[in-house]
Amino acid sequence: MESNLEVLAQEAIEELKTVHDFLRWGVSRFNASDIYYGHGTDNPWDECLSLVSFALNMPPQLNAEILGSNLTLSERGSIVDLICQRISTKKPAAYLTNLAYFVDLPFYVNESVLVPRSPIGELIRNQFDGLINHAPNRIMDLCTGSACIAIACAYAFPEAQVDALDISPEALSIADENIHRLDVADRVVPIMSDVFSGVSGQQYDLIVSNPPYVDAEDIDDMPEEFHHEPEIGLASGNDGLDITRTILAQAADHLTDDGVLIVEVGNSMIHLQAEFPQVAFNWIEFEHGGLGVFSLTKAQLVEHKSLFTND
Repeated sequence: MESNLEVLAQEAIEELKTVHDFLRWGVSRFNASDIYYGHGTDNPWDECLSLVSFALNMPPQLNAEILGSNLTLSERGSIVDLICQRISTKKPAAYLTNLAYFVDLPFYVNESVLVPRSPIGELIRNQFDGLINHAPNRIMDLCTGSACIAIACAYAFPEAQVDALDISPEALSIADENIHRLDVADRVVPIMSDVFSGVSGQQYDLIVSNPPYVDAEDIDDMPEEFHHEPEIGLASGNDGLDITRTILAQAADHLTDDGVLIVEVGNSMIHLQAEFPQVAFNWIEFEHGGLGVFSLTKAQLVEHKSLFTND
């Protein structure tokens, strides 16, 4: 912790009183720093609120009565310590608290998995309305990480069986913990798999994937916060599409006849459109922000299989 921040921190602990005081102080400190928002929040107030509520063992949304309440000396110290750690380490808040919310569900996270933040969450809330014809019986979450998409899908479709695939043993350990914490172990199964290698012969009504898709240039230019995340969950070759190409080439074999593939590729959508101009990717529009997510039906994947497999 920088010496000036240490002085300001001690001053805050001694002089400030209420929850709102410390939220205001934290926002001021964040505004004076060069931290980056993008791991669950997009502004200093929400970022600070996530740390304050965690320090107080409170839900993430604090009402006016709580905001006006006085804090004990130890509570003040805990809040200030988290705020200072966020500034000095550049770690995303979720790694400091080991907690991230996705589709209103609490997920345990550490630096073995990406912090949940995919716009696919909006699609899950809407039960993929307009993208699928019926409630899916079998769902695959490919490159599952913390299993946030898999588990949220299990909550959205209570009758569905969900397979959560990942190549990382560390990520699958976190996924398994979240599966048990959120009580879906009877319907969500973590599977070690290099893309589809672990589910040979299996078919699904819906495949959802948020694979690594950051290109080499963007990896180098990313803010420091992203470098606390596992690179295996971010990088995918020079243009960010190495894994996506494999998904496109093989997904049809793992979809039922009316099955649908949904994949997030973020900014690499530009490279994807340039490489496959003949393919009518359905680029999904989001009400609450986000881009670079497409859907394709099994029929479309079959139609363009020679393109995707370079036959």
